[in-house]
Amino acid sequence: MATVKQVQITFDCASPLRVARFWSEALGYTLAAPPEGFPTWEAYHEAQPPGERDTWSAAADPTGAGPRLYFQRVPEGKAAKNRVHLDVRTGTGLVGEERLAALESECVRLEALGATRGTLLLADEENESCQNMRDVEGNEFCLD
Repeated sequence: MATVKQVQITFDCASPLRVARFWSEALGYTLAAPPEGFPTWEAYHEAQPPGERDTWSAAADPTGAGPRLYFQRVPEGKAAKNRVHLDVRTGTGLVGEERLAALESECVRLEALGATRGTLLLADEENESCQNMRDVEGNEFCLD
């Protein structure tokens, strides 16, 4: 039987620090500390040649329970629907109007951070309601 491996989720993006800040706020994660010798990420970036600024960032669950998130700059923009996405488990165990209220509350909070609202999928015979969203660079995710 295979042993359990740690998982890191990697985002290709245009501005790693911007996307890392969004997901840190969205999930309650903490940004990785700036490289040794720099008090802030901004100070680190300012010390780099222009083409080397904002090339990567990372965020981690402060409890250690969730996977590390890594953000890397890539030259191409997002061109199609994600093949993999994150589900932010906002309404776990809730049903009906209580679930919809929890989804709406979290949606409003994330919109203030720069997310955009997508389609609200209402409960059916198989699934509970969920809210489709996009992060600050258009990556799809769900509030469920």
